[in-house]
Amino acid sequence: MTAATRPATFAVLASRLRLDEKRILEAFERRGLTYEHVDTRTLWRGLQEGGTPWPVVLNREIGQVRALHAARALEAGGALVVNSAQAVDMCGDKYRTSVALRDAGLPTPRTALALTPEAALDALDSLGYPAVVKPLTGSWGRLVSKLPDRETAATVLEYIAALPSPASHIVYVQELVAKPDRDIRVVVIGGEPVGATYRRCQDFRTNVARGADSVRCPLTAEIAKLASQAALSVGADIAGVDLIEDSSGELLVLEVNHGVEFSGFQRAMGSEISVADHIIDHLVARAQSCFG
Repeated sequence: MTAATRPATFAVLASRLRLDEKRILEAFERRGLTYEHVDTRTLWRGLQEGGTPWPVVLNREIGQVRALHAARALEAGGALVVNSAQAVDMCGDKYRTSVALRDAGLPTPRTALALTPEAALDALDSLGYPAVVKPLTGSWGRLVSKLPDRETAATVLEYIAALPSPASHIVYVQELVAKPDRDIRVVVIGGEPVGATYRRCQDFRTNVARGADSVRCPLTAEIAKLASQAALSVGADIAGVDLIEDSSGELLVLEVNHGVEFSGFQRAMGSEISVADHIIDHLVARAQSCFG
């Protein structure tokens, strides 16, 4: 914890301090702002307790369930949590995100939700092949499967039907867009895109966590507008917006990430852009706006 130079006290929720979180804590230190790192594995709040130890909370918890309920508990005590419980809940569900993007009039891949694996086969027949099946909640491309044809889809869905959780039987399917060997990651903070990168990989899943390389992408007016609108549609103060290009070059919004990891993005940007400092700037602005 550092000596305070501003009236607001900040908390950073994280059960694991990755390089991204270390950069954020270093930015707090560098700017002389009072903060506390809170390990969510030790966090609890009584419902009848008034107030909160931290007026402004940056939610960097890596686990979706803990991130959501930590935000809910702290918001119930009056804290300003970034990202909010509503945004965490929205972004944590791929279908809810898709609905929000559609309602905002943003271009997205054709998508369907099936309430059973059997119904998913009919949905896929309508969407056409190739397609992908994705878990409703998840990151880093885990359990995302490419379905080149109906036979492969039937096999994958048979495994899904054998999973023990009823929630796993709700199937999210999407057309497989014929894109280049890359997607576009845009980091949006406070509604403003701070930059964009291409993530390149031979695998159809272009996640940095799966070995994709990040290189700088020009932040065009179209990319900036789509990304800022996508973040706004899910209510995320801090977001990693993923865009893809179809075979004609049209941009589509794929998803919005509430707990954006930015190490690959930061390497591509170099010293010109500091994501951590942009995050701190936004937190300070929100604190001043809400608490004076």
